[in-house]
Amino acid sequence: MGLLTHLATLPLAPVRGVAWVMERVVDAAEREYYDPAPVERELAELERKLLAGEIDEETFDRREDELLDRLDEIRAHIRGPGV
Repeated sequence: MGLLTHLATLPLAPVRGVAWVMERVVDAAEREYYDPAPVERELAELERKLLAGEIDEETFDRREDELLDRLDEIRAHIRGPGV
């Protein structure tokens, strides 16, 4: 950027700064949302509860289906569109 362009767009610097921060926040939120580790931990905990008799088979099956669907969504996102 030239000096004149830089000076002319200087009043927009706070807007660009806010936009940059928002992009970082969105990136961090997406990384957290599409992280398979918490879902995998929850699946392991669910199996532990079933084996310990804390939940019944029907509850296990329903929740396991939900978690596996979530893992499929995460894996599809990681693979990217069109794959």
